[in-house]
Amino acid sequence: MRNLDARIEGLTSQATRGRLTADGWGELVELTALRGHVRGRIDEAERAASLAETFADQAPRDPRSLVARARLAGLFHRFAAALDDLDAAAALGLDRRSVDEERAALWQAVGRYDEALALLRQGLSKRQDFRTLSAMARCHAEAGEADEAETWFLAARHAYRGVSPFPLAVLEFQCGRIRLTQGGLVSARDWLEVAARRLPSYVPAQGHLAETDAAEGRTAVAIERLRRLAHASDDPDYATRLAHLLGTSEVSAEARFWRAHAGARYEELMARHPEAYADHAAEFWLTVGGDPQRALRLARWNLSLRATPRAQALVNRAMCRVGQHR
Repeated sequence: MRNLDARIEGLTSQATRGRLTADGWGELVELTALRGHVRGRIDEAERAASLAETFADQAPRDPRSLVARARLAGLFHRFAAALDDLDAAAALGLDRRSVDEERAALWQAVGRYDEALALLRQGLSKRQDFRTLSAMARCHAEAGEADEAETWFLAARHAYRGVSPFPLAVLEFQCGRIRLTQGGLVSARDWLEVAARRLPSYVPAQGHLAETDAAEGRTAVAIERLRRLAHASDDPDYATRLAHLLGTSEVSAEARFWRAHAGARYEELMARHPEAYADHAAEFWLTVGGDPQRALRLARWNLSLRATPRAQALVNRAMCRVGQHR
């Protein structure tokens, strides 16, 4: 993490002095977004998006700038804008493989798995490396195909030839997350612990480990883990989960504090990035927020944006809760 910080600081210094190359701009955007993901910091992701906009403004005819902006638009679920940038990048000469991989990631995000897999298979027929194999793994994972996804995850890990721990830790986290979604607690913990050992400060991995702790009855351990994350991260998801566990443990004053904190933060995020946080805000209002009607409205809107199994499951849960409150 210190090396990552130092690299970002060095690139930022070059950008400030007007000496950053196009490759450097792309790296700065990518590393800033990566640090935001690992640390669970939304403000870092927002900074990466701002940097991508600056890169695109400075080099509008360079397809790399449009790809950088498309990735960050996709991260914040502005899928139409991301696809427009990819089309423009292709028109400017971006190679077919890169265009297909980026477009597949966007199709995957909105639930168009068959189209995403078709694009990825084309790339796989030409080159089977870490990048293509891990992309296949993520697509099957998002489609809810845990066993198939794990096969591709293992193949990708075996194919990795780099020295950075970040790609592997992210890959292992993604495999653990899909196993957790499917209810495989033992397998999920195995994958998440590997990711956390590789990167001890990996906030999303620690957050899902807290989820496995709670599911296995280790509530006190889960609460302590979530306390650290709620203080370190500006993502209200950890405060939401902490408030829920504290409420079930009858630590009511602290639960109220974190519930209020999460609610205020979701109001901020929904004002700035409504597409990206509709599902998380719906989860908050469905649980500790105590407003299932609002949760259902947000869940339905999220489903209209991305027709994924997870989005449909959220709508179904919200409908059940609304029915119980009538």
